[in-house]
Amino acid sequence: MDKKTADFYVRLKDELEDSTSWPSEYLYKFIVPTSKDKIDKIEIAFDNMGAVIQTHASKTGKYTSVSIQVVMENPTQVIAKYQELATIEGIISL
Repeated sequence: MDKKTADFYVRLKDELEDSTSWPSEYLYKFIVPTSKDKIDKIEIAFDNMGAVIQTHASKTGKYTSVSIQVVMENPTQVIAKYQELATIEGIISL
């Protein structure tokens, strides 16, 4: 992980600790190139967590936005999920 990414996660953890009481609902938002395989990987990452997952294709169908509403235990768990999903090629975290 590069320094810029590591710094982002440190800032995010601090913000989540300061602004939220845990456990809490957290909303993840991603954009991925439209591919059943990539969308399935995201959905599987949240399997058995009680997550509400919504997908929406772009006008051209080239990209798909994926929103996941899920209860997370703490900021460390939130960041671990971002890091897990960062391995999906072309994923953008919003």
